[in-house]
Amino acid sequence: MDATRTAPARLATWQRAARELALVAVLFLAYKAGRQVVAGHADVALANGEWVWRLERLLRLPDETLVQGPLLSHELLVRLANSYYAYVHFPATVLCLVWLWLRRPAHYVRLRRALAALTAVALVLHVCVPLAPPRLTELTGLVDTGTRFGPSVYGPPDTDQLSNQYAAMPSLHVGWALAIALALTAVTAGRLRWLWLLHPLVTALVVVVTGNHYWLDGAVAVALLVAILAVLPRPVPDPPVPVSPAGPVRPHVVPAPRRAGHRRNPKVPAAADVRLRPPGRG
Repeated sequence: MDATRTAPARLATWQRAARELALVAVLFLAYKAGRQVVAGHADVALANGEWVWRLERLLRLPDETLVQGPLLSHELLVRLANSYYAYVHFPATVLCLVWLWLRRPAHYVRLRRALAALTAVALVLHVCVPLAPPRLTELTGLVDTGTRFGPSVYGPPDTDQLSNQYAAMPSLHVGWALAIALALTAVTAGRLRWLWLLHPLVTALVVVVTGNHYWLDGAVAVALLVAILAVLPRPVPDPPVPVSPAGPVRPHVVPAPRRAGHRRNPKVPAAADVRLRPPGRG
C-alpha cells in the first residue's frame, strides 16, 4: 500500500488516541479536585458511614464483619485480597479498553462512555455526600486489612494527597469491574464468556473483606451502571467480511473410453477421443 495513503489514517489514529488520553486526564483532575473539596469534612463522612451501617442492618443485609472475620486468621488470603484490590482494578480496566480500541472500536466507545458517565456521577456523589469506608468507621468494627497485613494503597486519610478516602459510595471498583465484564461478555462467544462475570463478583467480595466498602456501595454502583447502559446507544454490529469469488468454473476434461480393436498413438490425442463433462458430475 502507498505510504502517502496510510499517513492520513495514522494521523487520525494518533488524534483519537490523544483525545482518549485527554479524557482520562480530565477525569483524573476532576477526581483530584473532588479530593480537595471534601478535605476537612471527615466528621460528616464518619457520620454518614455510621448512618449507612445502621441502614444496612435495617435492610437485613449481611454483616460485613461476618465476611471479614473468618479470613483474618488466614494471612495469605487477606494479602491476596489486598493485592487484588490494589493491583487488579486499574490495570484490568486499561487492558480491556486497549483491546477493545484495537479490535472492537464500537464496543470500546460504548464502554468508554459508560465509564466516563459512571465516574462523573460518582464524583458528584463523593462531593455532595462524603462517606467514610467501614475500615475508618469505628462503629462497624471492621479492620483495615491493608494497614495490618499489607499491601496498602492508602496512607493516613488526613495527609493523603493522592486519593479521596471519604468517597466510599458508589464503589467505582465494583462499577468498573462490572462494566468491563459486560463488555467482554458481549464481544466474546461460547459458554466460557460468562466467566468474565467472576471479576465483578470477586471484586465485590474483596472490597468488603478489605474494609474499603459497604454492601450498599457496590449495589449503588451497579444500579447507576445499569441506568447508564440503558441510556447509551448499543454498538453497531461489525460489517461482515466480504468473501472473494472463487473464479469461473471450468468443466472437467475426461478421456473417452477406448474401443476394442482401436489403437492410437498415446502422445497425440484426437479431438474425438475427449469429451466434456459438466462440473459436479463424476
